[in-house]
Amino acid sequence: MTDAAAALGTLPEWNLTHLYPGMESAEFARDCDAMVEECKAFAARYKGKLGDLTAGRQAATALYEAIRTYEAIEDRMGRIISYAGLIYSTDTTNPAHGKFYGDTQEKVTNASSDLLFFTLELNLVDDAVLDALMEQAPLDHYKPWLVDLRRDKPHQLEDRVEQLFHEKSSTGRAAWNRLFDETLASLRFEIDGESLPMEQALTRFQDADENKRKAAAMAIAKTLGENVRLFTLITNTLAKDKEISDRWRHFEDVADSRHLANRVEREVVDAMVAAVEAAHPRLSHRYYALKAKWFGKEKLEFWDRNAPLPKVPQRAISWDEARDTVLDAYAGFAPEMANIARRFFDEGWIDAPARPGKAPGAFAHPTVPSAHPYVLVNYLGKPRDVMTLAHELGHGVHQVLAGPNGALMAPTPLTLAETASVFGEMLTFRKLLAATTDPVQRKALLASKVEDMINTVVRQIAFYTFERKVHTERRAGELTSDRLNEIWMEVQAKSLGPAINLSAGYETFWSYIPHFIHSPFYVYAYSFGDCLVNSLYGVYQKADPKFVENYFALLAAGGTKHHSELLAPFGLDARDPAFWQIGISVIEGMIAELEAMEA
Repeated sequence: MTDAAAALGTLPEWNLTHLYPGMESAEFARDCDAMVEECKAFAARYKGKLGDLTAGRQAATALYEAIRTYEAIEDRMGRIISYAGLIYSTDTTNPAHGKFYGDTQEKVTNASSDLLFFTLELNLVDDAVLDALMEQAPLDHYKPWLVDLRRDKPHQLEDRVEQLFHEKSSTGRAAWNRLFDETLASLRFEIDGESLPMEQALTRFQDADENKRKAAAMAIAKTLGENVRLFTLITNTLAKDKEISDRWRHFEDVADSRHLANRVEREVVDAMVAAVEAAHPRLSHRYYALKAKWFGKEKLEFWDRNAPLPKVPQRAISWDEARDTVLDAYAGFAPEMANIARRFFDEGWIDAPARPGKAPGAFAHPTVPSAHPYVLVNYLGKPRDVMTLAHELGHGVHQVLAGPNGALMAPTPLTLAETASVFGEMLTFRKLLAATTDPVQRKALLASKVEDMINTVVRQIAFYTFERKVHTERRAGELTSDRLNEIWMEVQAKSLGPAINLSAGYETFWSYIPHFIHSPFYVYAYSFGDCLVNSLYGVYQKADPKFVENYFALLAAGGTKHHSELLAPFGLDARDPAFWQIGISVIEGMIAELEAMEA
């Protein structure tokens, strides 16, 4: 064990036996067989019969039973595919894991084809009939899901076309996603005599040694450049795949399908984007000019953007210290929040070591309500790793609280899904800041938080703008690697400002961003969440006696309520353009505090 690894302590690996004993286990095989039989039986019982079912004297009860059965099957399918996905993420370069994941995807896709009719037929039921039934017990339990389902109605296709789209997904988008994941995981970056995977290479950007940061940047640029043709092909193919789906489903704007999935209006997102882009001079441009001054430079190189401040002592933060920091911060807000988060540590719900082949970055996977979430991080002992842990545990707490809504209504739109995670980060940051009295360390901590917020708000909106340009241009034909590089550099220069030198090599850095591949236009949800949390935290600081109660109610609602309904108890409205200025002003205030330290 290296000294660096020893400093971190023992890092936990998750226990997936909570889902199944193993890939070859009898339990997994039995559930796969049961899934197939249940899907066929459900189709035999209900397909083509929902019109009659909703016209009977006991229609509300009969439809309730049908949806409850459907939900139980969805839960079983979710458990199966979640297990395969988590196994795969532990080592995406392992052929056995890849085959297991691919085979499981096919099984679930094939079985779920028998369920496809259900939501389609539900949306064919007369609106007046369904409106009346939804008000009756016991069907009123599923009213939020049914209301949500009907929002998709204008974009619904004929049954056989839907089935074709569904069945071809495993050889279409899912296959290209897997190619991207396995390619990225297999890449190695030669840095100072070491051959490092992506996650460890990117971490070098947070090294105090400028030469090490530059070496990492050049190595990443070299390897991405050597593979950019493949990433270009993947990007073009998936953008075209999305364009075909959008055209068939009559989505007007390239991001409208994401807005619908997020249950957020296009106008709300447009207002947020406009507010953030207008604030570039007051946020990123202003901060990076200040940071360049700290480094004694006219401009920062792109590999200096997230560098620690000069002459600030750096140390590795052990896993135990990171755990205690986050749990203490959560407990200071609400003991219940800390108690839920503690289960992730105590019960084997976290996978922390950075291993070759492991999925990069971090995530919290909700699995299914009948089980529990799992968190994946690549913990290397950096201060940002502590914030990442706080972020993902926020997701985990949210997923636990929303779980009782069931498999159909627990999932939360991305815009609100980022609320708990970013709030968890804010609690942890505020806890650390309050305990930091040394002016040098306080400055470093405050600067790190400003950088995180710029990365979350400004950078993610820049990602969204990049995606919009790529998907819009793709409608007219394929984009070359040079054109993708050009769009990337244009957007990055505008968002980061004149104090960052985007030198040769940075042009291919778009190619490793997984959100562009897995979830087009996901990225604006981070900005939404950060601005929302800044506003929420402002309400919290005013000592609203009902804040904790209202906050837990927001998380426990899962996907059962629109963002306007959930934010109303806090006196907030994301539809008001002025709302975004609240979140932006928090970042401005922190930058002003840093500037005052220079006076």
